[in-house]
Amino acid sequence: MSLAALAKRVAQRLKYCQTRVVFAESCTAGLLAASLARVPGISEYLCGSAVTYRNDTKHRWIGVPRQLLISPGPVSEVVAQRMVQGVLKSTPEADLGAAVTGHLGPAAPPNQDGLVFIAIAHKSAVDHVTEIPVQRLKLQSRTRYARQREAAERVFDRLLVALQHTSNQ
Repeated sequence: MSLAALAKRVAQRLKYCQTRVVFAESCTAGLLAASLARVPGISEYLCGSAVTYRNDTKHRWIGVPRQLLISPGPVSEVVAQRMVQGVLKSTPEADLGAAVTGHLGPAAPPNQDGLVFIAIAHKSAVDHVTEIPVQRLKLQSRTRYARQREAAERVFDRLLVALQHTSNQ
């Protein structure tokens, strides 16, 4: 399914579940929010996106500890978790958060080339955050933009699963 079609499905689910989403985007550089923002009426459900491409921005904007950005580094499970926690904390109106961090190349270390981590978390009415296990995946695409699209598609896939779970409760 195309990125535009996935964004439309996510928008429909957000509306159906009456859920507001916020993003913390690193390797996708705003592509998630931009794709979702193309859907008419999404302003009711899209809170925004923190495009935290650089480590200092991750730290200053959404509170990822500097030490984690050094070790294990920005492309890691724990950094993805901290990104989603930070963006949810700084966006009180959001019910659902998604974060993505990865190494898209071309100068990536061989063991991290095309590696992406996706974190999703729900926030309840009492500000309790429930996290879904972080997804680690190796992108199949070879070019940088194709990898950005693929990463965004995988985030939307994960959001659809999370929203399905939300509507079943």
